Amino acid sequence: MKRRLAFGLVIFVGMMFVTSCGDTEVSVDIDVSNVESPVADRGEIPKFKVDPWWPKQLPDQWVLGWVGGLVVDPNDHVWIVHVGNELTGWETKGGASDPPTTLCCKPAPPVIEFDQEGNVVQAWGGPGPGYDWPSTEHGLFIDHESNVWITSSRNGEGQVLKFTRDGKFLLQIGRKDKGTDSNDTSSLGGPAGIAVDPETNEVFIADGYQNRRVIVFDGETGAYKRHWGAYGEMPDDAPFTYDPDEPLPRQMSGVHCLALSTDGLLYVCDRASNRIQIFERDGTFVNEVQIEPHLSREHSGTTHHVTFSQDPEQQFLYVADGSNEKIWFLNRSDLRVLGSFGHGGHSTGAWITVHTVGVDSKGNLFVGESTDGKRVQRFVYKGVDQPASE
Repeated sequence: MKRRLAFGLVIFVGMMFVTSCGDTEVSVDIDVSNVESPVADRGEIPKFKVDPWWPKQLPDQWVLGWVGGLVVDPNDHVWIVHVGNELTGWETKGGASDPPTTLCCKPAPPVIEFDQEGNVVQAWGGPGPGYDWPSTEHGLFIDHESNVWITSSRNGEGQVLKFTRDGKFLLQIGRKDKGTDSNDTSSLGGPAGIAVDPETNEVFIADGYQNRRVIVFDGETGAYKRHWGAYGEMPDDAPFTYDPDEPLPRQMSGVHCLALSTDGLLYVCDRASNRIQIFERDGTFVNEVQIEPHLSREHSGTTHHVTFSQDPEQQFLYVADGSNEKIWFLNRSDLRVLGSFGHGGHSTGAWITVHTVGVDSKGNLFVGESTDGKRVQRFVYKGVDQPASE
């Protein structure tokens, strides 16, 4: 079964700015095109308020580069990995010189753990013995044993690294150089997103900056298990161009993220085709949905990252769209798009390339920005709103 959603008419309900103790409350943009029932019958949707004081000032004159990955661990601590070598000279000024020539600034360590109050708990990362540290850090995941997984997505690299939570190296999957193609099982080609199954200790990797696949390894040994492309088929590296007016392509391109739900479904971002494909853990295709299929043809697609709401059923799917600078809310059971919030900009509550998103046990939303955004923000969960009727 496939579901392809195109959007047209938008009722603008939100981006209402209400200043209260420095916070900005945001509602949602409700889209009512191509739906079979009135908006008022479509249930409740999450509501958030931006926290302008989270995180607290970073220590030691640190600044962030591209925020590639973000995850919330079982202790509700927020972890990020960022690309410090993407900071410009004006952003670091002379603080990183030896000796420093200004008081500010210098790149923060690549991996940072924050507590709920926004304090830095620890920070580590960088080259070391026994492994190849990436030049472009990207994905991040904390597994069921509190191990930290990091991917390297660009510059022709193809390694995934596993560390203890305090930065002790454990395992490398793949090599620093990229593999040959999407059916090369001995190497990777631009791994982006990552998730570990707590039941099987299998590592699922969105191997999608050079390759076009999901690939699975053993989380303890790094041994290859299986891989697949779009619709669970054999990956195909033949050139193609996405056309929203044509049938959806039978191959992936720009496989950017993945997330494993508590009921064992794997949600995979095929960013260049503006879609999310859903699979069983063995690669069996289940369903797919598109986000704004006619937009972002000249950019990087609309499905940058995906995560779930905090309730036990994981009712809502949150999709980060770094082209339109929105987070979309989907009803996970039937993939209906319920609304979105967000807009572009550098002000508090706005985004430049919203790239990764995480949710804590209280429902609070944490958003990392890449490219010119280079920050992480917290949006406090304020319950649910009933959408306005037509």
